[in-house]
Amino acid sequence: MPQIRALTPDDHDRWLPLWRGYLEFYEAALGEEQTVLTWNRLVDPQFPVHGALASDHRGHAVGLVHWLTHPATWSSGPYCYLEDLFVAPAARGSGAGRALIAHVTQWARAHDAAKVYWLTRHDNATARALYDRVAHSTGFVHYEIRTDS
Repeated sequence: MPQIRALTPDDHDRWLPLWRGYLEFYEAALGEEQTVLTWNRLVDPQFPVHGALASDHRGHAVGLVHWLTHPATWSSGPYCYLEDLFVAPAARGSGAGRALIAHVTQWARAHDAAKVYWLTRHDNATARALYDRVAHSTGFVHYEIRTDS
């Protein structure tokens, strides 16, 4: 079973290849300054974004997860948004994804979050097979308006 632990400032070199793999998977191009900003936010205890790594039995990082909470109008407690989840292709099927989701869920319970939720692409069949086992689909369709262009 993969081991999950919170990110520390010493994890940068273990985290970075996974972050790049995640961006490549989603065909996303972010500037290096955004990657640096994201890393700094993840390891700043004053910033409300959190991260964890999954490691295999040899101690190699095989997955990452990032999450945050926000106030909600339908709950007295916050909601926990699982923003990024990635498992290296060679480690898929190892239980790392399930363990990362469980880690966030345990954290959310400990911090009185009413729910954990996330998004994925409709054609991400491998991930959706896992998601359908650990959560339920709400049936909502995601829309967005970019304001930075």
